[in-house]
Amino acid sequence: MLTKYPIGIQSFREIRDGGYVYIDKTEIIHKMVDTGKYYFLSRPRRFGKTLLVNTIRELFNGSKALFEGLWIHDNWDWTNTNPVIHIKFAELPYKEEGLSNAITYGLTINAERLGIDLTGNNIKVQFRELIRRAAQKGKVVILIDEYDKPIIDFMDEPEIMEINRSIMKSFYSILKDSDDYIRFLMITGVSQFSQVSIFSDLNNLRNITLVDDYGAIAGVTQAELETNFGQEISQLQKQNPDILNQIKQWYNGYTWNMLTWVYNPFSILNFMAGPKFRNYWFVTGTPSFLIHLLKTRQMYDVEGIQLGEVSLSTLNVENPNPGSLLFQTGYLTIKNISPDGQVYELGYPNKEVKASLVDGLLSAYREAPSEDSVALMAKVKSDLESGDITGLTHQLNALIATIPYDHWNADTESIFTIITFLTFQFAAIDMHTEVHSSKGRCDLLVKTGRYIYVMELKLDGTAEEALQQVIEKGYLQPYAADIRKKFAVGISFSSKKREIQSYLVKEL
Repeated sequence: MLTKYPIGIQSFREIRDGGYVYIDKTEIIHKMVDTGKYYFLSRPRRFGKTLLVNTIRELFNGSKALFEGLWIHDNWDWTNTNPVIHIKFAELPYKEEGLSNAITYGLTINAERLGIDLTGNNIKVQFRELIRRAAQKGKVVILIDEYDKPIIDFMDEPEIMEINRSIMKSFYSILKDSDDYIRFLMITGVSQFSQVSIFSDLNNLRNITLVDDYGAIAGVTQAELETNFGQEISQLQKQNPDILNQIKQWYNGYTWNMLTWVYNPFSILNFMAGPKFRNYWFVTGTPSFLIHLLKTRQMYDVEGIQLGEVSLSTLNVENPNPGSLLFQTGYLTIKNISPDGQVYELGYPNKEVKASLVDGLLSAYREAPSEDSVALMAKVKSDLESGDITGLTHQLNALIATIPYDHWNADTESIFTIITFLTFQFAAIDMHTEVHSSKGRCDLLVKTGRYIYVMELKLDGTAEEALQQVIEKGYLQPYAADIRKKFAVGISFSSKKREIQSYLVKEL
């Protein structure tokens, strides 16, 4: 029997009835429901939040048959059910109808399902009415999925975003005085927005985003991967014994506590359905405002960003912190936590995400489709691996030639370094920028299997000056014991000609 992969399916009922692969998260769900009442969970898109919420809905609906064979089947009191209010913002027509009308639509759907006629004339009154009348049949379970979507989708349209934020503050304010009617409340999203009243008014809402016990509540752990996809992995290992390690490098690496690491489920399902290493997650869409923000602030080397816990968990839409945004949207993950637990260092989780973001940034700086640069990237990598600096300069010139004239003049000094840096990163080269030594810092440090390059870039200077700086500052001295060949490279860019004017290479 062929394995069925639930790619794009977020309904627990459809997955179970249809015989699709389901990774059992019911034990951790049971712990959450059994030990608390009000929860907020932040995870990036395509990480299983909607399926998690949908599973909780079926649990409180008493859909016992759907849980046959799962951990919770024999550990849940199926004699008790609760009315469920389930609002899925991703399915509401807020872009077409406006947020207030869309919320009314969502509340009406829930009311009809629960056999309730709403009489209120605004969303605040309607929500209160729905909660209190539903509670006549038992305490209410409230599930709000992707609560922040009407804000995130309009971050590049501040006026609409502000209107939506005001509407949401009014809508969620009802929850503060509804405690007596609520059995369980869970809200999911990408970010905890500091200006939305839900997090200040509902002061007993527990944010479990960074909590150790819930590191595996969404995503696929290594054990879950090998258990649920053991047959596929065994088949792949016959052709490639190292396949498990390669899958890990491509799709694992996300962590919210430095104790549990998980795979992106959307990427894993796509890979298992047709085992090719691709950027599955990225093609579902990258927020344009994120790329725009990074480009505006000239942030292109994002690894090693450090944030405090508050900045990590929240986002101020009026002055967004790029590091917070990159973490919450899944482009960076936690790489280290300071001994006192106050400072979090971030970095790329895996190859898929790194290639995806670098691709997006390089396209944004060049203002050209990413497809136009794939062949050039392959040649860049080949040239660096073979020590062909002449070929490398040709590829860099081809990339630089595509930069629009206006952009070039506005930022001549740094555009050379940015394009070169992103090019090497996109080519999957081990590369670092502004690496410090005892006498200063070099522009670029590049390592391949056979070579180590230190490159100094000069704008309207000379290649001789650039090369001499590498030699005099001893940028390659820290690597003297390395058996690889070491090259000092001086490159001069001409702002007038918009190309590499000259370069010099010396083996040290």
